[in-house]
Amino acid sequence: MKVLVACEFSGTVRDAFAARGHDAWSCDVLPSETPGQHYQGDVREFLEAGWDLLIAHPPCTHLAVSGARWFKDKKDEQAHGLGFVMQLWSAPVDRIAIENPISILSSRWRKPDQILQPWQFGHGEVKATCLWLRGLPKLKPTEIVEGRDPRVHFMPPSEDRWKERSRTYAGIANAMADQWGQSAQAVA
Repeated sequence: MKVLVACEFSGTVRDAFAARGHDAWSCDVLPSETPGQHYQGDVREFLEAGWDLLIAHPPCTHLAVSGARWFKDKKDEQAHGLGFVMQLWSAPVDRIAIENPISILSSRWRKPDQILQPWQFGHGEVKATCLWLRGLPKLKPTEIVEGRDPRVHFMPPSEDRWKERSRTYAGIANAMADQWGQSAQAVA
């Protein structure tokens, strides 16, 4: 299966699919942190390349409700962010997952199909993650563990804080590859 993971510099989701034999690519304006198939640039340039599955992690800086106190000053940025999400959703791909935290997407677009937590996939932490799905089933939890540590929420300010907060947990990436990789192959 040909998989594009949009707005991913870490390679976590890409590598989970590649490890299962899929032709998986990541794309981001940043270079990949790990070796692997990666397009560096604007993902919109690659959306029409015949993908079987698109998993997109659009930037949440201006969309996430964690920044609600600045919303009044971010009207243009929010409109741009929402427009980008709509471009991803409109890609000519049958199976699409858009991932974002709790955000204005729920009120300005539509409610997510699923909200999941890292502790459902082997990581004892909380970080509500929303999924908007087309042509894909909801992810089933794979390893419910103890611990409800809000590690990401309490990260101290730093130059790379946004980068560290945006990483996909390996347990969630593996669930995507195992469950969506299988379901997409069954449909194809």
